[in-house]
Amino acid sequence: MDNASELFQYREIGQFNNNILNVLQVENRTLDFHIHEESDELFYVIEGTFDIELEDGIITMNEGDMIIIPKGIFHRPVTKSLVKCLLINLEGTLNKKNTGGTYLK
Repeated sequence: MDNASELFQYREIGQFNNNILNVLQVENRTLDFHIHEESDELFYVIEGTFDIELEDGIITMNEGDMIIIPKGIFHRPVTKSLVKCLLINLEGTLNKKNTGGTYLK
């Protein structure tokens, strides 16, 4: 899974059942709190450590950890050091407008 080499670049590595699998490498970034109304969001940590902030607390994610954020739940990822993740959600859920990243197929 060494498909993400640029920071903040979502690299599509596959699709299944209208879900997009993206690999992302990120560092020193905090997104605004947001929700995805139509899709759950799966994070799998390939390398590194980061936090997922929720309305009722913080979940620290380490290499090998996976979490599914159900649709409709306010959340935001917070990274301080270099992290590489696999993200899975319905096609069209993530885009430059709501993530600030770039997208490659």
